[in-house]
Amino acid sequence: MRLSSSQQRIHKTALKLFAEKGSTNISISELASASGVARGTIYNNQLDPDTLFEDIASQLAEEMNARVIKTLGDESDAAIRLATGIRMYVRRAHEESDWGRFICRFAFSSKSLMALWSSSDSPLPDVMAGLDSKRYTFREDQLLSIMSLIAGSVLTSIFLVLEGHKTWRDAGTEIAELLLYAMGIERDEAYEIARRELPPLLEL
Repeated sequence: MRLSSSQQRIHKTALKLFAEKGSTNISISELASASGVARGTIYNNQLDPDTLFEDIASQLAEEMNARVIKTLGDESDAAIRLATGIRMYVRRAHEESDWGRFICRFAFSSKSLMALWSSSDSPLPDVMAGLDSKRYTFREDQLLSIMSLIAGSVLTSIFLVLEGHKTWRDAGTEIAELLLYAMGIERDEAYEIARRELPPLLEL
């Protein structure tokens, strides 16, 4: 479901509050005050305080994965798709720090956010395609560990960027290169793929 501009603004404010508090619970009064609207506006926009966190987490996961897929277009190389997607995540966390902090805080505790790594429009299908085509050389029984490695590496890279330890360019490039190498891509090719020009993240 596409959100109205008012709903998007309130969602953005709620995301910031969740990230700052580190809690999945915020009151309507808090949200209304931070959004600069009356309490009634929250209800008029059909936002349920009891499900707001999971609603936002679900929308975040669906939106980001859809934008990455749209940006990748008809690119067929699984390694290029993965490296590009990873770097887009890290860059966006730099550009939208509240978005990045929300993911870092809740990615492993929210069922909805787990879709970032495990849904049909997540990196999972591309990783499986790369394995089937022999682009990657890890064993099939290692797939769950590989996806955990990708998720943990991306989140750690985002944390390093948000804390000022790495630039988004260095963090995204280095982790993309290391992950490709770990999955079976030759070192020189992994280096080259991870340093290709990164396209803008397209809007939906």
